[in-house]
Amino acid sequence: MQQTKNLLLMKKQLYNFIRIIRIIHMNNDIKIAQAAKLEPISKIAEKINIKPDDLELYGDYKAKLKDSLWERVKNNPDGKLILITAINPTPAGEGKSTTMVGLGQAMWQIGQKAIIAIREPSLGPVFGIKGGAAGGGHAQVVPMEDINLHFTGDMHAITSANNLLSALLDNHLQFGNDLNIDTRQIKWKRCVDLNDRALRNVVVGLGGRLQGVPREDGFNISVASEIMAILCLAENLADLKKRLGKIIVAYTKDNKPITASDLKAQGAMATLLKDAIKPNLVQTLENTPAIMHGGPFANIAHGCNSLRATKLALKLSDLVLTEAGFGADLGAEKFFNIKCRLGGLKPDAVVLVATTRALRYNGGVNVREVDKNNLSALKKGLVNLEKHIENLQKFDVPVVVTLNAFVTDSSEEIDYIKTACEKRDADFAVSNVWEKGGQGGVELANKIVKTLESKKSNFKVLYDEKLTIPEKINIIAKKIYGASNVNFAPIALKEIKRLEGLNLDKMPICMAKTQYSLSDDPKKLGRPENFDITIRELRLSAGAGFIVALLGDIMTMPGLPRVPAAERIDIDEDGVISGLF
Repeated sequence: MQQTKNLLLMKKQLYNFIRIIRIIHMNNDIKIAQAAKLEPISKIAEKINIKPDDLELYGDYKAKLKDSLWERVKNNPDGKLILITAINPTPAGEGKSTTMVGLGQAMWQIGQKAIIAIREPSLGPVFGIKGGAAGGGHAQVVPMEDINLHFTGDMHAITSANNLLSALLDNHLQFGNDLNIDTRQIKWKRCVDLNDRALRNVVVGLGGRLQGVPREDGFNISVASEIMAILCLAENLADLKKRLGKIIVAYTKDNKPITASDLKAQGAMATLLKDAIKPNLVQTLENTPAIMHGGPFANIAHGCNSLRATKLALKLSDLVLTEAGFGADLGAEKFFNIKCRLGGLKPDAVVLVATTRALRYNGGVNVREVDKNNLSALKKGLVNLEKHIENLQKFDVPVVVTLNAFVTDSSEEIDYIKTACEKRDADFAVSNVWEKGGQGGVELANKIVKTLESKKSNFKVLYDEKLTIPEKINIIAKKIYGASNVNFAPIALKEIKRLEGLNLDKMPICMAKTQYSLSDDPKKLGRPENFDITIRELRLSAGAGFIVALLGDIMTMPGLPRVPAAERIDIDEDGVISGLF
């Protein structure tokens, strides 16, 4: 009982700390964004040789990119691809998106033609605890309010397509169940793009015969839906529809899979997604181009922006900067082993974002004290950074470490980090983009250009997807996380046997776990050793082309914190928004 009380107290203190940090930043971020001088999106398009006829305008500052653009540029040579990832973060985040946006601005300042390929924000974090995903300070993608709210409607289209499949499934059950679906083996869940823990497990169909067939159901957050993954991995509309048809929604009473195509759902679902599949063009505060498309979470999904956006950017610019969510043990691992594998991408370099506060946090400092100078704790926490460098180098891609600078950083701390990185053959540069925008990223931009010139990428994936499911999971767990053993819950073992029997096991693995630790336990900070991980459940995403493994207590529907960001968001009679970050 006392242990539970202590845990609740720690969580309360954590939320209060994050709340203070967020309030400080949001007041600056939204004011900076609202004061920005945006250029018409057609003018941004001109900078990367996009013609007016290639744009579907959503007002003055947002546009969809038509398929005609891809047809015009698809034979262009590819630019260089640079991944932005991070060490394990504090709960407040370490500025990975901010670093990428600022770096994109800095590349133009040093004469490099660059595009950032970034994910779309989910409304869950916007109204929850983490905030938006459009950068911060003087390194933001704009129009910030539009992007962090409804944007061009992609999230709503994904939600609608997902729930249309649910409605068609329940309608089939209502009118006779000709496919012999076992209602105890329905795998498909509804979704909503908000944090709502009360929807994790629900019962539908109550109220009598005309209200449907009663059964257990549940909700994912939209960004964890297989529809999101499919949208992000589909090559074109035809491929999208084909993948949608492959979704396994349930099993029959004799254990045969039932797909979306069995329910004749893929055509209508693809129709709902006909505009959402088109990448979006926006701009940074310094009026440099950004292609924003797709937004899966990296702790519960594959965590990368769409293949279409990345491939299009590669044809339009010399350098493409893209991100993968949370720490490199999640986003980067999935970027390499899932997105690059399925999309045929070959990254040329990777930027690993670190902060002194995350290193102190991983060194055992209480989250309320991480902004205070503490070289001793930083040295202890450096093992987390070292492990991520080692992990990234296993993919044979050059690594550049950047320190996202804070005013509390000491020169002694910075020098210690720099020396440690260079000893491990990782280049190093300090970034001040939150404070100074593109100018604060010039040192990092020059370092990356030099790295691209002097070091060659020999990119390779970590495992063969034809291995067994346990073999693939063991490789990730032991080589990336540093685990000693992998334990499989009985329900996971049963699913492995089923997938092997259906010959549906020869796919990459998407690990869903906590972002705060290399392990599946958020309390194991730094570089944990001699630990086991537990695979609680497996979920097949046949349309996306991967298998999701759920570790520990990870949830695919987050809940709101004690003090959600939504309580601070407001709009006045003139339509001016406040509290959004």
